[in-house]
Amino acid sequence: MRTETIRFDMDADGVVTLTLDDPQQSANTMRPQFVEDFAAMVDHLVAMGADLRGVLLRSAKSTFFAGGDLKELQAAGPADAPAILALTGRVQRAMIALETLGKPVVAVLQGSALGGGLELALACHHRVAVRNPKARFGLPEVSLGLLPGGGGIVRTVRMFGVVDALMKLLLKGPQLKAEQALELGLIDALEPDLDAALSVARAFIQAHPQHGQPWRAPGYRIPGGAPGHPKLAQTLPVIPATLKSQFKGAHYDAPHHIVTVAVESAQVEVDRAFELEARAFVDLVCHSAQSKNMTQAFFFDLQAINRGGSRPAGHPQWSATRVGILGAGMMGAGIAWQCARSGIAVVLKDLTLEGAEKGKTYSQKLADKAVSRGKMSPAEAAALLDRIQPTASPADLAGCDLVIEAVFESPALKKQVFGEVTGLVAPDALLASNTSTLPISELASGVDRPQDFVGLHFFSPVDKMPLVEIIRGRQTSDAALAKALDFVLQIKRTPIVVNDGRGFFTSRVIGAFLHEALAALGEGISPVMIERAGLAAGYPAPPLQLIDELTLTLPSKILAEYRANAEATGQTWQPHPAEAVLARMLAEGRTGRSGGAGFYGYGADGLRTGLWEGLAGLFGSSRDAHRQDDDDRLFLELQERMLYAEAIETVKCFDEGVLTTFPDANIGSILGIGFPAWTGGVAQYIDQTNGGTPAFVARARALAQAHGARFLPPPSLVAKAEAGAPFRPAPTPGG
Repeated sequence: MRTETIRFDMDADGVVTLTLDDPQQSANTMRPQFVEDFAAMVDHLVAMGADLRGVLLRSAKSTFFAGGDLKELQAAGPADAPAILALTGRVQRAMIALETLGKPVVAVLQGSALGGGLELALACHHRVAVRNPKARFGLPEVSLGLLPGGGGIVRTVRMFGVVDALMKLLLKGPQLKAEQALELGLIDALEPDLDAALSVARAFIQAHPQHGQPWRAPGYRIPGGAPGHPKLAQTLPVIPATLKSQFKGAHYDAPHHIVTVAVESAQVEVDRAFELEARAFVDLVCHSAQSKNMTQAFFFDLQAINRGGSRPAGHPQWSATRVGILGAGMMGAGIAWQCARSGIAVVLKDLTLEGAEKGKTYSQKLADKAVSRGKMSPAEAAALLDRIQPTASPADLAGCDLVIEAVFESPALKKQVFGEVTGLVAPDALLASNTSTLPISELASGVDRPQDFVGLHFFSPVDKMPLVEIIRGRQTSDAALAKALDFVLQIKRTPIVVNDGRGFFTSRVIGAFLHEALAALGEGISPVMIERAGLAAGYPAPPLQLIDELTLTLPSKILAEYRANAEATGQTWQPHPAEAVLARMLAEGRTGRSGGAGFYGYGADGLRTGLWEGLAGLFGSSRDAHRQDDDDRLFLELQERMLYAEAIETVKCFDEGVLTTFPDANIGSILGIGFPAWTGGVAQYIDQTNGGTPAFVARARALAQAHGARFLPPPSLVAKAEAGAPFRPAPTPGG
């Protein structure tokens, strides 16, 4: 038997090998043709009866199976729910028929099995993986605003129990290495190569002539018990609290659906449980705006960036081999770690050798932690540290093909340190400044090769923050930009590209968020409500706390720079209410956490002790504080003000040419500055508003009337709203 996407081969022993090999795609996916082929193939296996001894399921691709066709799912709307439910049910019934075949079925996984791919493997009775450092296993649907729809919840709950399935797999969606998957029990064996894996799989079939899933055997009990079990009943209330903690009080559709299905499916017989899962899956696919937003951002937009969507064409692929880092403070030390971790030799320079060695100590601590957690061997840690050369001598940077400056935000100092080394490094070395606000074109005037100069804005801490904002100056060449993109991907970070402008994109837009929180405080709104509103909107940290971490002097300085720039260019500066709030706080000597006092108080150990009691007297925020906290309208409007402030500033970034692509805007806002993930990003937020751009513009005007001209929608957005056009010109999957 042969179908378009699956090959059928049967040996003399009656063992059938099904090879998944979709000729139209580089990876096998759950597109409709595969579903038809898979169902037909399973029907044929059932009809074989006694002639069948067992089944090997494998792939001809580098991965086992990539899961659902996200383009199809992204295009689905409410009217498509019956068709999607029918397709999902067809997949589930075929998987059920496979696992109830009565003959052993073994999945041989020579590459990754994620999402629907792992669900297909879980429908088999045994899973043998090939040792492959790139292979990953898991159910990451929650990160796309979805849930597993092919039995992933039902089967993992019956394998591991409700709590472990939720906490270890479903709610965080980790993508596990093969060794981790083996330890957890997702896979049953791990072999060095494909031949060995096939041999082990055949041995399993030989040893188990009649086989089925344990949870279909009479008397099977779910590990930890069903939800009615007293012990589990005591534990279940912890899960909603864990969700609230994980998402800081913001509501995410997918985790809620996942918990509901896990608990309810454990209380019914298994085939009914699959139906519950399918209906919840279809509800997210067809009715959840969050699902559309998150799939667009974390799959299509992220894929567009990582495939080099902003990379100039016609330039050869490039890799850095020796990186010089100027400045061994926390940022420079973090960049050194990330480079060395990626196999690149690093020269870490500071004013003194002692300062440079202190910077290397940062990597030593991270390496020690990785070894203690089993994520790195002692030999790997030693090799990584050997790649970092601390120095105080500019001469040691000779031959570096990339220089990254990471000193204080002083144009004069930055130009000085570049002047010490540009004549020593490789003649075509890429020159980069790690700055968050200073114009790159101005800094480039301090080097003799401005065409090779770019901004590389890393986020702190570098070892945890996944984004790097690449800033193109007026004279930056296409070749230099291509190199910068290649380097960021080389060190396993996500690059976005923006054009030069004061504050660039990320610093400028997060400033709008923080300034709005300050304006609300100045209006007398309770600081408790402000912090709660930030978290409820989906921000990872409340705004006043974040300002304390950044220091109050930074936003004050940025606002002063904006004012000076406006006045220098003949523009009328509209004072922002945040200026007065910051001035009053600084006059009180409260500069933030580093100064031991800010919007929060701090103990001798540097830990927060709570919001500063003096805020009430300083800004009148004590008035009806409790009544404010119960005012749902005020609470929701405060969330809107934060979100709208950033979105409107983003439109201006597009208008001014700072931003040029929507993936860069969306991914940059989520990964770089914590814009709520449920929105799909700061640009997507405008289009996901119920009613689209006309509704967004109308609400922005209402906010402007209530709170000031800063909320007035830019003319470009008004024009789109009047034309009934979306903000994103072509909001198609991957576009």
